[in-house]
Amino acid sequence: MSTIELTKDTFQAAVLDSKPLIVDFWAPWCGPCRSFSPIFEKVAAGHDDITFAKVNTEEQEELAGALGIRSIPTLMVFREQVLLFNQAGALSASQLEELVGQVKTIDMAQVHADIAAQQQKEQDQG
Repeated sequence: MSTIELTKDTFQAAVLDSKPLIVDFWAPWCGPCRSFSPIFEKVAAGHDDITFAKVNTEEQEELAGALGIRSIPTLMVFREQVLLFNQAGALSASQLEELVGQVKTIDMAQVHADIAAQQQKEQDQG
């Protein structure tokens, strides 16, 4: 599957989708972003069960700001509406493939249980 472009108007719907979502935040003037782009596209082509998306931070300044993007490229991974990964810097093809493997195999029931436990703890303290 090829990558899709996300905007502030389409971002939330992509996060809400049932498929895991890997987002590359980039800009046309960014050298590391241009180097990472073919890697991102190649890995995306091999995984139809994950949505790979790109956000041009020059065109989507409001979205990038709302998500706290401070440097690019930045990768974010969402699954079941949970942010699982948020890291600035380009990855190698093997690192991105490893990340994809982790996204597919993570126990989301445990993730949701951990989030609920953390929220309960914060309520009890607050």
